[in-house]
Amino acid sequence: MLLVREVAMGDLDALWDLIAQANTGMTSLKIDKEQLADRVERSQFAFRRAVDRIEGAPYVFVLEDTDTNRIVGTSCIYSKTGGFEPFYAYRIESEMRHSRMLERSHEISALHLVKIHDGPTEIGSLFLLPQYRGKGGGKLLSLSRFLYMAAHPKRFAVQTIAEMRGQHDANGECPFWNALGSHFFQIDFPKADSLSMMNKQFIEDFMPRYPIYLDLLPKRAREAIGQVDEQTLPALAMLEAHGFHRNNLIDIFDGGPVVECETQKIKGVQSAKEYVLSSEINRRVTNDIPPGLESRNAILARAKGSFVAVLCKVSVLVDSVVMEPNAMSALQLEEGERVWVLLC
Repeated sequence: MLLVREVAMGDLDALWDLIAQANTGMTSLKIDKEQLADRVERSQFAFRRAVDRIEGAPYVFVLEDTDTNRIVGTSCIYSKTGGFEPFYAYRIESEMRHSRMLERSHEISALHLVKIHDGPTEIGSLFLLPQYRGKGGGKLLSLSRFLYMAAHPKRFAVQTIAEMRGQHDANGECPFWNALGSHFFQIDFPKADSLSMMNKQFIEDFMPRYPIYLDLLPKRAREAIGQVDEQTLPALAMLEAHGFHRNNLIDIFDGGPVVECETQKIKGVQSAKEYVLSSEINRRVTNDIPPGLESRNAILARAKGSFVAVLCKVSVLVDSVVMEPNAMSALQLEEGERVWVLLC
């Protein structure tokens, strides 16, 4: 069975081996082992915090295959962007110009560098081993974050964003980077990508302070602005289905879009509900849902203790829920306990 849980310090080596397999362009995973250890330690503190408030902490989740005791995926919620190191993006601004002499109108668009210190919540750092994709693992890994956000609303900002990976070709070349960033930083994309997670000072040092007019960029770079890599399309579609929409911000390195949604209006946050486990569970000896009840796929997490979530079949009553006994065992639940449920 696959389950999502809070990261533990004992996961460090396995998590390090996992993220080493992540593609170029997944900026938030291009960190060294010391930084990863710091992120895991901060995450553990954030999960254990007694007071619910926004402090910019990372909440790191891992996807575990309990049949092999192997970590096969990870994702994260960054409760607030900015803070000690700002969040950088390009804002696309357009204006219509008109010439009476030429009897012609033309829309002029430019990229403006923005630096945000007290920003929104961000979801990201999602990576899943290829052999586990398309089997429900990605859905569980992604949507379980919304379940946690629903259960702890005071820990997250009013807005939530996600930076989507921009376009790269079959050779790993990024047209937007090649046309713009490479000229200012004079290093390759993977190096800049990695450095941005260690120290953002070089962005402040070298990024242009004046608008970049899109008409001056090569056609291929212009066409890549706001577009996502083919492998990112399913993740973008999932977020859009949950209410996320594109804003006028793009990533400064690969030109990928930034999508956003009011946190409490995210479909997965808005529709998550707390239920009591029905006592009917203990009268079942198989993994079947009791007869006469409609079964639905759902992500279910226990309401108390450390966060653990599974994807399973459930049947929802008025104020209670019936779930598969094997899933109940994986969550170490007993009848009468409260659980969070997200139907999907």
